[in-house]
Amino acid sequence: MNSLIALDLAGGQRFVDELSRAWDNGDAILPIDQRLAIQAKRALMTQMRASRVIDETGSTVLEGGQETASDDALVVATSGTTGQAKGVVLTHAAVLASALASSRALEVDVNDHWLACLPLCHVGGLSVVTRALLTGTALTVIPAFDAQEVTRAAHDCNLVSLVPTTLQRIDPRLFRSILLGGSRPPNPRPANTIATYGLTETGSGVVYDGVPLVGVEISFTTDDEILLRSPMNMRSYRNGETCIDSAGWLHTGDIGRLLPNGNLSVEGRRDEMITSGGEKVWPEAVEDSLRTLLIEQDFAIVGLDDQEWGQKVVLVSTAIDLDIAEVRAHVNQTLPMYCAPKDIYHLPSIPRTAVGKVQRHIIAEALLN
Repeated sequence: MNSLIALDLAGGQRFVDELSRAWDNGDAILPIDQRLAIQAKRALMTQMRASRVIDETGSTVLEGGQETASDDALVVATSGTTGQAKGVVLTHAAVLASALASSRALEVDVNDHWLACLPLCHVGGLSVVTRALLTGTALTVIPAFDAQEVTRAAHDCNLVSLVPTTLQRIDPRLFRSILLGGSRPPNPRPANTIATYGLTETGSGVVYDGVPLVGVEISFTTDDEILLRSPMNMRSYRNGETCIDSAGWLHTGDIGRLLPNGNLSVEGRRDEMITSGGEKVWPEAVEDSLRTLLIEQDFAIVGLDDQEWGQKVVLVSTAIDLDIAEVRAHVNQTLPMYCAPKDIYHLPSIPRTAVGKVQRHIIAEALLN
């Protein structure tokens, strides 16, 4: 019987050893977010039907476990930006294909050394570990991102995966190459960073700086949803559902287009698009336009239901002294005026996932309550 083993462990050698042991035994692993409360951890294990949990105290059998398919390697909970997390099932073949294609794109050799410093419960952090294990590349894993620890680790490590928030806290020149995912990269960005596009469902990034990795195909639906077909794609969700059609195309839920040079440009999540007065507004595009104005603030753009406009574009910021006229004029320098926020709201913090994605549904709910 192939089991799903929940690894309730911080990042480190113990995590790596238990993952390797589970794979050797034919089991798949479910990494558990170390920031979750005990009840939330148990709820996730129950939802994903794990058979056993390994934590700092040892190994415990769980009730209601369900076996996995023989080739299943990982079950990774989605980041849940818009609702309840799903368990993405990635096979050994998919994980290996991702490791080989990524290493080829980065020209990884025996002299390279990976640093894993992002949460291992998310595919962006976990894929660093699996990539290193499957290619025999040197690996250092630290429990969580800490700028000082990352700086110290850079004496040995030259490859790392980061998100924009963590990139800002280190000297990027410490590394040969930095994979940058999670949310839209800064503009401009360091020359040694590679902007990645992918989902948990694709086992990490499958498009590097707009160019698909070897074996990855890109297509679009009639309404510009990005479709991906590759050996890295998930088998299914843990509950048996899938977003892969009969032709093997994974429907991403993201809207995008090909630039004149053939590179992929991602506009944003289809369910986050704001329709205001009949015009389509992408929140991330408005956020990009405001970065040079709101340098010291954390902020986000969301859409709120509005009787006149259908939806209205609003700015939510940690700052309390912003001028709406200045904000609108600044946006209008690069975008049409219909993209400019009509109101400004204050929140003490901007809800984000562990990899930096804005949780717009939580912000909208907070503004309505």
